[in-house]
Amino acid sequence: MNTTLTAIPGILVGHAHDLAARTGCTVVLLPAGTRCAADVRGGAPGTRETDLLKPTATVQHADAILLAGGSAFGLAAADGVMRWLREQGRGFATAHGPVPIVPAAVLYDLGVGAADRWPDAAMGYAACASATETPVQQGQVGAGCGATAGKLLGMAGATATGLGSAAARLPNGLTIAALAVTNPFGDIYRVDSTELLAGARGPDGAFVNTAQALRDLSVIEAFGNTTLCVVATDATLDKASCRKLAEMAQDALPRTIRPIHTPFDGDIVFAAATCARPPVSLAVLGTLAADVLAEAIMRSTGSGLKAEG
Repeated sequence: MNTTLTAIPGILVGHAHDLAARTGCTVVLLPAGTRCAADVRGGAPGTRETDLLKPTATVQHADAILLAGGSAFGLAAADGVMRWLREQGRGFATAHGPVPIVPAAVLYDLGVGAADRWPDAAMGYAACASATETPVQQGQVGAGCGATAGKLLGMAGATATGLGSAAARLPNGLTIAALAVTNPFGDIYRVDSTELLAGARGPDGAFVNTAQALRDLSVIEAFGNTTLCVVATDATLDKASCRKLAEMAQDALPRTIRPIHTPFDGDIVFAAATCARPPVSLAVLGTLAADVLAEAIMRSTGSGLKAEG
C-alpha cells in the first residue's frame, strides 16, 4: 500500500541530485486544476512564485511545486521544471502559449557538500522526467540530499536527515498526504515524547537538547536552516481553504521540531487540492494534515521508513 504523497491520484514525484555535492531537488507534479496555497513562517525563507498562491491572486491553479537545495541559487531549478511543463502544454493560458506556474522553496545545504554546486535548470528538468506515481523514495534523495538537523554547535555536530512522506485515508476514501524535507536549526523529536530522532550532538556524540541549551546562551550564530513541506488532498478546496489547510498543517512542526520558526529557519508548508473528490470539513482535513505531516517529518530522519520508500 502506498502511504506517501503519491497516494493522491494524479500526483507524481520526481528527484534529481548530485550525490557528490550533497544537493538536489524534488518536484511534485500536480494534475490539471489543482489549487494551491502556502504558509511561510520563520525568518529566512527562500521562495519563488508564492505570491501567486494568495487567495486574491488571478492564477487559480499550480502545475508543480519544487523543493530544492542550494539556497537561493537552487531556485534556478524551477526554470527547468517550467521548460518541461511547457513542452507538455501545461501552464496558465496566454495569447502566446502556456506559462507554467511553479511555486518553489529552497533550503541551505552549501555547507554540507560542495559549496559551488547546486540544483540548476537541468536538474529541475531531470526531476520532472523521473517523476512517477510509485511510492515516493525517501531518505537522502532529491531536495533532502544535504539536509541536516541540529545546528546549535555548528555543522560538525549536526545530524543528517533527508526527505520523508506519509499518507492517510478517511473512511469515505478521501486521501490526505504529506512530504517533508527537514533541515532545521532545532532538533527533531518523536511526536508527544522526549525521544530525540535527530539533532545537535556534543563532542562525545550524545544529543544536546537545543531548546534547553539556548537558555544559557546570549549570542547565537546560525544560518542555513529550513523545513520544506507539502500537504495534499484529493478533496475539493478553493485557494482560501488551501491556505487554511497549510496553516493547520504547520502544527506538525512544533510537535516534532524544537525550537522551530526561528530567525534562522525559512519554514514553509504548501497545500494542494486536486479537487477530484467532494468537499469535506476543513477541520477534519487540517487535523489529519498535521498528523500525516508529523509522520513525514519523523520519516525524514529514517525513523519508521518502510520498504515502499
